[in-house]
Amino acid sequence: MTVTATSVDESDAPTPRTAPDSRAARSLRRLVPAAAAALSGVLLYVSFPPRTLWWLALPAFAVFGWVLRGRSWKAALGLGYVFGLGFLLPLLVWTGVEVGPGPWLALVVIEAIFVALVGVGVAAVSRLPGWPVWAAAVWIAGEAARARVPFNGFPWGRIAFGQADGVFLPLAAVGGTPVLGFAVVLCGFGLYDVVRLGLKARRTRVVRRGAAAVALLSVAVPLIGAFAARSLVSDRAEDGTTTVAVVQGNVPRAGLDFNSQRRAVLDYHARETERLAAEVEAGKVAKPDFVLWPENSSDIDPFANPDAYAVIDAAAKSIGVPISVGGVVERDGKLLNEQILWDPQKGPVDTYDKRQIQPFGEYLPLRSVLDMINESWTSMVRQDFSRGSEPGVFAMDGAKVGLVTCYEAAFDWAVRSEVVDGAQLISVPSNNATFDRSEMTYQQLAMSRVRAVEHSRTVAVPVTSGVSAIIMPDGTITRRTGMFVADSLVQEVPLRSSQTPATRFGILPEIALVLVAAGGLGWVSATVARGRRAGDV
Repeated sequence: MTVTATSVDESDAPTPRTAPDSRAARSLRRLVPAAAAALSGVLLYVSFPPRTLWWLALPAFAVFGWVLRGRSWKAALGLGYVFGLGFLLPLLVWTGVEVGPGPWLALVVIEAIFVALVGVGVAAVSRLPGWPVWAAAVWIAGEAARARVPFNGFPWGRIAFGQADGVFLPLAAVGGTPVLGFAVVLCGFGLYDVVRLGLKARRTRVVRRGAAAVALLSVAVPLIGAFAARSLVSDRAEDGTTTVAVVQGNVPRAGLDFNSQRRAVLDYHARETERLAAEVEAGKVAKPDFVLWPENSSDIDPFANPDAYAVIDAAAKSIGVPISVGGVVERDGKLLNEQILWDPQKGPVDTYDKRQIQPFGEYLPLRSVLDMINESWTSMVRQDFSRGSEPGVFAMDGAKVGLVTCYEAAFDWAVRSEVVDGAQLISVPSNNATFDRSEMTYQQLAMSRVRAVEHSRTVAVPVTSGVSAIIMPDGTITRRTGMFVADSLVQEVPLRSSQTPATRFGILPEIALVLVAAGGLGWVSATVARGRRAGDV
């Protein structure tokens, strides 16, 4: 069959049944696609950290494409939802570590709706010429929606965040997480189309050159683009170097009550900093130019508690360099998750207030409704945190350090804003003690590796209980700690000020891909409308 530029591909449409099927055959025909959708979703999950099986994302999307191609919208909705459950249920299990399965299941049920709608879109465009391109754009459009709604979005599980060890990673420097994710999904759908067309050509002895060329290019172009983009990845110092120290003080216990023992977490971080200072004094470790503490490293407000102020001040004086301290601060009636720049001579001189706060963790939407369902949930967040409004770039001994606090690392805009504001190095202070030894910390660490390449910056990750790390601008981890141990990392790292295309373009690649998805869906709608009008004549 020859396909014109404005036609849709009907070559794989199901043939009409000439005899009634048995009940068993009908059940099997429904069960196989559903099982394949669920298993491909699980396969996608397995491609994510802490495993380094990034390449499994390709067969996962190849099977997903096979499951959806040519389906009705109702079937695609269900199959997309099953795929979403297979992916997100195991990926997000850490959200229920301390609060039980209820919130975890509720989150997955809601997030899988986005994947179900993507399934409908992929099925709709699957009959268009060059369908892998349209379908991959539809997936990225779904990720864009999921990163924004509801409650300011939840980008966890973006395909890009599973590619920190993969060959596609340099594409993050080209167009950020949307372009990186698009390349992976396109390659997966293209892989299925190559197999599909190859089997069809073997069966019919007819080669559809145009479709075959598009399928092959869908696989080849992302790979070629990734290798070409390696020229954008560099760990060369542009503005000299700086020696950074990351302090992980550990916590007295894991779980939601990690900071219930007054001042314990702060004492742990001060003690580890003083131990580091002693090693510097003994010549065992190079003296850092500045020190980075994690989010919530001061478990009490140093501005309201003189004893906490004195502990931090003593730690800063012992090491003799500025410290970025994570604290929970109440100011003007507002509760803030704050990073405090602490000078060894002047004390606190600058602050950064977290802007992207976590729903149901740092504030409770629908508090009255949740209170009726389960009072214990609302009691965990007694007072909502307020949002900061300005980027945070600390001047620390000549280096400009951009602050991206924990959950913010998942949001493109939050990281980019610090680089655009002049950051030469990025710090991602985090507190993962709430999630025990789950995969959450490794998933978040992979995000920081992607951000390092995306913006060509060293990324330091100080975490209360691990895994803390230092990541070079090429995404390589050069220093890391274990979990639930007190430790410190010291390293000389490059400072960089140039901007990658991803930094300069910002949201534009994502907008372009969303428009591509809209164009594909519009083409399908127009084709269906023309078919209906022709049928009415």
